[in-house]
Amino acid sequence: MLIDRRREIDDIFRPLLDMQRTMDRLFHEIFRDYAREEPMFSSEFYPAVDIYETKDAINIDVELPGMDKKDVKVKIENNVLTISGEKKSEREEKGRNYRVVERSFGKFERSFIIPDTVDTKNVKAKFEKGILKITLPKKEEAKKKVLDVEIEEA
Repeated sequence: MLIDRRREIDDIFRPLLDMQRTMDRLFHEIFRDYAREEPMFSSEFYPAVDIYETKDAINIDVELPGMDKKDVKVKIENNVLTISGEKKSEREEKGRNYRVVERSFGKFERSFIIPDTVDTKNVKAKFEKGILKITLPKKEEAKKKVLDVEIEEA
């Protein structure tokens, strides 16, 4: 049931996200002649993120295809986790007449508020096969504890 509900929500918001990306590309194309420092085929890069919770941690997986660890920075400041970087275009443009350009390149920054239950001193990040995996461990007192309550006979 929960998975079906999640799919319904994703299906509702997917067109809005697609529309936002389309509008970003449209504005970029309109104004690219005025911003000569930008490469011709650059566009906004907005990496997809999965956030999930386990009993011990909050986990963030960031999809960064074609990027290396050296292209990404993760920092925590005032209980805000910020992931930033740049996906650079490595295309050769001489003699090519592009018909379709769908791959996104450019700088990005994503920020997330970290709850007080996270032990920020022990946050870990690992980059593996184009996925940045960030583990935000919970403080001991924030972990759910199950206590058996003894039932007395009356």
